[in-house]
Amino acid sequence: MREFSIPASFEVGEHDNIVDSVYAHERDDPDHVIFQRLVDGDWKDVTAGQAAEQIRSVALGLIAEGVAPGDRVAVFSATRYEWPIIDFAILSVGALTVPIYETSSVEQVRHVLSDSGAVLVFAETDAHADKIEHLADELPGLRKVLCIDSSGTSALDELTEAGKSIDRGELDNRLAGIKSTDPATLIYTSGTTGKPKGCQLTHSNLVYEIRGAKAAFPTLLNKGERLLVFLPLAHVLARALTISAFSNKVTLGFTSDIKNLVPMFGVFKPTLVVSVPRVFEKVYNTAEQNARSDGKGKIFEIAAKTAIEWSQAQDAGTGPGVLLRVKHALFDRLVYGKLRAALGGHCHAAISGGAPLGARLGHFYRGVGLTIYEGYGLTETSAAITVNQIDSLKIGSVGKLLEGNSMRLIDDNELLVRGGVVFAGYWHNEEETNAAFSDGWFHTGDLGAIDDNGFLTIVGRKKEIIVTAGGKNVAPAVLEDRLRAHPLISQAMCVGDAKPFIAALITIDPEAFPGWKERNGKSADATVADLADDPDLTAEIDLAVKDANQAVSKAEAIRKFRILPVDFTEDTGELTPTLKVKRKVVAEKFASDIEGLYEKG
Repeated sequence: MREFSIPASFEVGEHDNIVDSVYAHERDDPDHVIFQRLVDGDWKDVTAGQAAEQIRSVALGLIAEGVAPGDRVAVFSATRYEWPIIDFAILSVGALTVPIYETSSVEQVRHVLSDSGAVLVFAETDAHADKIEHLADELPGLRKVLCIDSSGTSALDELTEAGKSIDRGELDNRLAGIKSTDPATLIYTSGTTGKPKGCQLTHSNLVYEIRGAKAAFPTLLNKGERLLVFLPLAHVLARALTISAFSNKVTLGFTSDIKNLVPMFGVFKPTLVVSVPRVFEKVYNTAEQNARSDGKGKIFEIAAKTAIEWSQAQDAGTGPGVLLRVKHALFDRLVYGKLRAALGGHCHAAISGGAPLGARLGHFYRGVGLTIYEGYGLTETSAAITVNQIDSLKIGSVGKLLEGNSMRLIDDNELLVRGGVVFAGYWHNEEETNAAFSDGWFHTGDLGAIDDNGFLTIVGRKKEIIVTAGGKNVAPAVLEDRLRAHPLISQAMCVGDAKPFIAALITIDPEAFPGWKERNGKSADATVADLADDPDLTAEIDLAVKDANQAVSKAEAIRKFRILPVDFTEDTGELTPTLKVKRKVVAEKFASDIEGLYEKG
């Protein structure tokens, strides 16, 4: 057994909470631009004083609607400016915010609202509101649905008007009554392995997260920095970073318009980006594909290799040699500068979580001038519990513990954690809570390794381990991460449980596919289904499989693969909102394809 602990350099008091910063900023620095709001294509400044007044008005409206301390209020919306305003207002009255992904199905919405017992819901659009209204008879505790972006009166305007009848002293009393041990939010797990469970996080959990993040990133989470949030705020990573950034006076912008991120970066000019690895993979793959399409594929290949070598040299002690410095300077003008410009020209760091990033991408981005600080955490740990930190970075790892937390590896290398960011249990689910904890330690279900300096590396998910017919245990993440690194591959899922060997299902990236067809003389109208057995396509994927197999032993290597006719998407049900593969769904939907991989002959 291996164990590490990092004591906290701070204390969390009885009444410390995550909403106090709203009114502290209003009092101490009211003219600071805390938000920029996208209005008709332009970013409009919102000062700390203006934000606090709007949050206060919405909070008073919630009191007028009868929302009591401890009540659950749901937010069924994509990432947008109103989301944190509503969130802070709910917290201000002592209630709990219950996020719901805006892409959720009717069944998922029903489960979250029913299980949480939400008394009020903020729906993003009239269409979202209609989805809830159809469930009204099944939700007797739900009193009202408010629409954020309504064709009629918007939720914030309606609550502001209703709140005029409430004395401000009532809100002051609510704020004074909040304790650090009070629950702040109920976040439902993505449900990749079963029915979603409600993770109850307290103000204390999130205060530990905020202060731990500040200690890890003293210069990144600071006044003068800028963060554009585009991940779903229903996910704990985006939400925790938003609260941390707000607490530390980082100027925040919000959008869910992923397709137009690049032009938005050019105007907003973030200094910090927070994302999941798949987005960083897509940026790299798109740049590589564009270079190939322009006949500059070889230049990009050498530039990427140079960036990786440059980053690796930073860790070697001696630093880059003369030749490497010259090559790096050349490619900085030809390639790297263009990549930085695509992020607005001012971004100097990024935070990645939600899945493994991989050392190759980590070194590449650091080599082009954008250091990615990879971290690890779960909803149950209030987002990150470990992260690579300023002046304490090991690319390929998920970093060291945030202050006030501990981690332990048990005999099968499962990671157990406890500490300030670790939740106390699942909402009204004692059986699952008891199963998840042993002597105060939470079982993450992830397999890890910890080096002598306390850096954690995640090597796989315990429930995803494939046991072949020969008894070989295989962690699929290593293979799948290497496969997704290929610009033509969108998703990969290894199979082989109780089978004689490991095989893989492969999907083709729809953005990279047209360029590949053009370069290989294929019809522009040909679909992936048309070319699934094409010799050129299968040969290219075969090279990617052989490259992935270099990372594992012969017994763990992929022996056969199948190119699927369609990609995995959130809309078709194979991906979670944070782009993780729902293995059970894929296994059921493509069962015949999997069986075909093991047919003799």
